[in-house]
Amino acid sequence: MRIERASSKHLGELLVERGVVSRAQVEKVLEYQRSHEGVLFGEALVNLAFATEEDIAQALTCQYGFPYLPLANYEIDPEVVRTVPANLCEQFCLVPIDKIGKSLTLAMANPLNVKAVDDVELITGCTVQAFVSTITDIRTAIKKYYGQA
Repeated sequence: MRIERASSKHLGELLVERGVVSRAQVEKVLEYQRSHEGVLFGEALVNLAFATEEDIAQALTCQYGFPYLPLANYEIDPEVVRTVPANLCEQFCLVPIDKIGKSLTLAMANPLNVKAVDDVELITGCTVQAFVSTITDIRTAIKKYYGQA
């Protein structure tokens, strides 16, 4: 899977342009990331309460061209749910939302996670189309469709 940027700008730049965060806040996030290994930029923004999950999801759609899908009122067919095992959904924070032929649509908190996409494609035999959703929406959907996470 090859991911092309729709915009060459970094997430921080896009959020500054949109008026979501200031440059000073971006610097604080970068500092936070240096002392908290493995924390993604968007995750750090939310942890520091500088931005919401929705702000991050919408900026990712702008940056990479992934469509944003809020899951709150979305109903997923139980047949589609059975295509991806619960442990994979929990591990990669994703949920299958639709399947047409050999095309499987996923809502993902991090659609840039190539390993997650590759694993789902390997297990399902389908080609993945990724949508962006928030971590909270996806975890809620996992609980709803797969039981307690």
